[in-house]
Amino acid sequence: MLEPLVARRIRLVGLDVDGVLTDGGIYVGAMEGQSVELKRFDTQDGIGILLLRAAQVKVVLVSGRVSDATRIRAEDVGVDEVVQDDLARKLPAFEQILTREDVTFEQAAFMGDDLPDLPLLARVALPVAVSNAVPEVRKLAHYTTDAPGGRGAVREFAETLLKARGEWDGLVERYLAERGETSRRVSRAY
Repeated sequence: MLEPLVARRIRLVGLDVDGVLTDGGIYVGAMEGQSVELKRFDTQDGIGILLLRAAQVKVVLVSGRVSDATRIRAEDVGVDEVVQDDLARKLPAFEQILTREDVTFEQAAFMGDDLPDLPLLARVALPVAVSNAVPEVRKLAHYTTDAPGGRGAVREFAETLLKARGEWDGLVERYLAERGETSRRVSRAY
């Protein structure tokens, strides 16, 4: 459960990629002599990101690995910014994003799973861990998802945050209305 006061302060959510938006597995191979990297992303997480953005919450990806798959998924779900750094220097990158967006650490959440996420989790107002995060990350987290990374954890957190803010029902109604899906039967489902 999230405190409504903390939830309402959040203006930006940062997400790690590998282990949060994915299950942490990376498929590496070759096609026509070119190396190929594939990652599995959960579609429910994409809807969670969409609903956060609909609530005027900025969503950024901060990854310690450079990957075309991450860039493509970020474009697909429309995140506000993506930083990929092979040296996993996440804190300075996140600080730059906050400065550009005129957001403070007290107005930010970050969701992580592993050691490179610790500096960020120690600074943000709302540190979040996926259920299968390493113990050090879970220890810092104010909220830990029931779902593991890559299996709807981002969606779960988005729903929890938006419910604590009192915005979930309205956002779902708007999401459905934009798709012509407004019926009493659908609205009773949630």
